[in-house]
Amino acid sequence: MYYVYILASRRHGTLYIGVTNSVQKRLEEHKAGNGSSFVKTYGVYRLVHVESYQRAEDAITREKQLKKWKRDWKIEMIERENPEWRDLSDLLV
Repeated sequence: MYYVYILASRRHGTLYIGVTNSVQKRLEEHKAGNGSSFVKTYGVYRLVHVESYQRAEDAITREKQLKKWKRDWKIEMIERENPEWRDLSDLLV
């Protein structure tokens, strides 16, 4: 499986969109400072949205699509599924 994920610094804060084959491992890398320098600089560690795909190509296409979206569209999408902007990383097993 491949995943597109969105991290936030806080509710309506800075957003980061990424793609990975292991959300849990990628979050650990980000938190250890070994992920994106953007994440480290802006403290973007709260997992607020995740989508799963069977094919890497589909996940990459979706990541690129989301990155082109207006900020308001991203916020609306997050709030539809996660209105409290709760950190979803505790749901990862």
